[in-house]
Amino acid sequence: MIRSRLARAIIGLGAGIWMPAIASPATAAAAQDFTLEPVAPGVFVHFGRPLPLDAPGHDDIANIGFIVGSRCVAVIDTGGSVRVGRALRAALARRTPKPVCYVINTHVHVDHVLGDLAFEDGHASFIGHGALPAAIARNRRYFMKNYGDDMDQPPTPEQVVAPDRTVSDTLELDLGERPLRLRAWPTAHTDCDLTVLDEKTATLWTGDLLFRERLPAVDGDVGGWLGVIDELARLPAKRAIPGHGPLAADLAAALQPERRYLRTLLEDVQREIDGGESLQHAIEHAAQAEKPQWLLWDSTHPRNVTRVYQQLEWK
Repeated sequence: MIRSRLARAIIGLGAGIWMPAIASPATAAAAQDFTLEPVAPGVFVHFGRPLPLDAPGHDDIANIGFIVGSRCVAVIDTGGSVRVGRALRAALARRTPKPVCYVINTHVHVDHVLGDLAFEDGHASFIGHGALPAAIARNRRYFMKNYGDDMDQPPTPEQVVAPDRTVSDTLELDLGERPLRLRAWPTAHTDCDLTVLDEKTATLWTGDLLFRERLPAVDGDVGGWLGVIDELARLPAKRAIPGHGPLAADLAAALQPERRYLRTLLEDVQREIDGGESLQHAIEHAAQAEKPQWLLWDSTHPRNVTRVYQQLEWK
């Protein structure tokens, strides 16, 4: 049972989305300074900015990019607005004339999917986790209500693009001498997390299963996420592109801070519940030793505690 008005306020963010409702200013990513970094041969990333979720530029906080094969291109996430998606597409066109054959979404969160519309021209196939279509359907109106300024005007539900192809376990794609292995994961950060491994360069796109520097946000199941982290650490990746934060040269090492925070969060919240403490007390005390290690603590940690408190209290 959720015991406080604070809990209801924090959890009532809308259909499982952890980002708050915010007004959208013009994005810097749509301007000429939209940057792409080649992190491996044929792999290009636009690194999102470590901004608070209510700051100007909130639609440019996720790492997005693409992989170029000999035949075509796969886009991995598209950003938090149609403007960002179009900036990504324009930057892609400056790098290669090859067509986009796949747009792959790593999960449902608005900062990763709202740019999809920029690639919906009838040529690309949109791919996601098997649970992504239902997640998109749940959140279309929430996106319109809270992120309408990040869409073409007037905002419509159809602008939030659903996948036409889904992954229940694994899926192999070929961009032309460029095999990609997609893997759907159990509930962790969300209920629809997907990773993409570029086998040619052993580059893993983790989506938000890996946060670096920016505090991880729990919108799924923290225990499940810890199990997924253990499996991720064993993957044969030479580098990892997290959903947020800088490139990781050592995936197992990069996962350690996230694992430590999530485990501490889980253990401390359970201890608070076992001791009969309130949600507010748990927010103020759980995992506080982790605070100096992470960006955006004050906006994200209370939501994480609330999510975990709710889940554990019902068990």
